[in-house]
Amino acid sequence: MAVGALVAVSSLVKEVVVVVDGEHRPVRAFAGTVAEVLAEAEVSVGYGDVVSPSSLNEVDDGATIEVRRARPITLTLDGRTSKHLVTATNVGDALAELDIAPAAGGKFSATPADAVPLEGMELTVYTRRKVYVVAGTTRLTSRTTARTVREVLRQKRVALRRGYQVDPPLSSFPKNGTVITVSPPRSVPIRSDVLQLDWRALAMCESHGNPQAYNPDGPYYGMYQFSLAMWQAVGGMGLPNTWPEDEQTYRAQLLYQQVSGKWQGQWPHCGERLFTAAAS
Repeated sequence: MAVGALVAVSSLVKEVVVVVDGEHRPVRAFAGTVAEVLAEAEVSVGYGDVVSPSSLNEVDDGATIEVRRARPITLTLDGRTSKHLVTATNVGDALAELDIAPAAGGKFSATPADAVPLEGMELTVYTRRKVYVVAGTTRLTSRTTARTVREVLRQKRVALRRGYQVDPPLSSFPKNGTVITVSPPRSVPIRSDVLQLDWRALAMCESHGNPQAYNPDGPYYGMYQFSLAMWQAVGGMGLPNTWPEDEQTYRAQLLYQQVSGKWQGQWPHCGERLFTAAAS
């Protein structure tokens, strides 16, 4: 009877392999379900952990149970921070879980082979983005992982002189497609009565509002058809039509102030359009 009982009991014992984060643990258990086997093997399951097969499944002799423990990751992606749980044990697999491709050429605070500890980690990623720099006659395209506009300009060796205007601000994050403009100093404020004139109407008359307009007869350049001499007289650099719209408008307003509103010399055919808003 004792031998029979022993045989009967031994037939209930199951040889199971429990794999925890890649580590194999042979287990002899009497349990019937996955959850019971893990309890006998003193393998706890916490929030976010993945168990395969599921905890309620029946266990057959020779079965393999896999447990992947959840690891918290604080991810800062292109300056934005979020929190995640991953079951990957290395950074490369964690990036795959987060749908971030290391092969895309970004900048990472850890290598793909680095371990993700059970207590979690912080991971910083800057993707490779395409941004543009406009500085006078200079036009640059940059594929960069830079964290700030200032860093992009430093990488492209764009010198910033005192008083130069940079848009967007130097400390801002250059997202994909950002156009960074560097403009000469605007040390002279524009009076409110000059700002209220209809500069859009003037530009439409002079150049159909085209910042890149060019008239070889003068030659005249840009939205407001500056001569090169007048552009330089108001502090403009390079050619007027290589600068963004707001820079051309500022220099036109400055010119109007410097000639005390005597617009006839610069805009003899279209200058009256400055006053259309007031007339209406």
